[in-house]
Amino acid sequence: MPELPEVENVRAGLEMRLTGRTIEKVEVYWDNIIASPAIDEFCERLKGQQFERIERRGKFLLFFLTDVAILSHLRMEGKYQIVPHATPRTKHTHVIFHLDYEDDLRYLDVRKFGRLSLVEKSNIYQHPSLQKLGPEPTDEALSVYAMQQFLKSRTKSIKGVLLDQSMVAGLGNIYVDEVLFRAGIHPETPGKQVKYQQLEILREAIIKVMKEALQAGGTTIRTYANSFGDPGHYQDFLQVYGKKGKPCPNCHTPIQKIKVAGRGTHFCPHCQKLPQKAEGVTP
Repeated sequence: MPELPEVENVRAGLEMRLTGRTIEKVEVYWDNIIASPAIDEFCERLKGQQFERIERRGKFLLFFLTDVAILSHLRMEGKYQIVPHATPRTKHTHVIFHLDYEDDLRYLDVRKFGRLSLVEKSNIYQHPSLQKLGPEPTDEALSVYAMQQFLKSRTKSIKGVLLDQSMVAGLGNIYVDEVLFRAGIHPETPGKQVKYQQLEILREAIIKVMKEALQAGGTTIRTYANSFGDPGHYQDFLQVYGKKGKPCPNCHTPIQKIKVAGRGTHFCPHCQKLPQKAEGVTP
């Protein structure tokens, strides 16, 4: 699933190539991709709309046009391409925005999990999908105190908390494993048992890993590519994710893989010890 660094790289590339371009026509080939409104209204209201800017909130892309906005979540394998009109449509191309100058913006999704919503520009940040998001993983937005207050009564695993986007936005399975390793926190540790000193380290790990991954163009494990078709390179720097059985880079203990919060989870059993009181943790 594209996480914050991947989505931000997609955003930057699309904004560079779409700003000032006009949508002439929209065709939808898989109805479920459009969350709202009805397909006919979605297509009709976008005719003649011009791209003004593209923003990101967590893992969401926000396309601001002349009168409306599009909220887009790529989910597992959604991606955008800008190609000439004449390019043959593939079976995984589900939405085509026909642009001026004989180009298309195409939304492709092998698993068809992604969603697009047409919303009013002035209300986009009040959309339910965005309101539940925690702060961005930046120095300015993320505070240790807020993290502590959020976790103080939560028995849910710290991995589950980081995945649900409520405490901090943008992290998914890959980066949660990486930041918990750097912070020395076992992924099954109940949120309320993470000490303040650990949260200080965790906050720094979150911010640092996100910056590193962003600079590397994101992580390509399967199919991720930015809007120019370029893969990310952060997979070359992953320390635990996908490293089951390989030696920990710190202590050489074999990396283990278990399931936490319904996701495959990689960690070092020596560097990330589970607190004794963590039995019965809620995933």
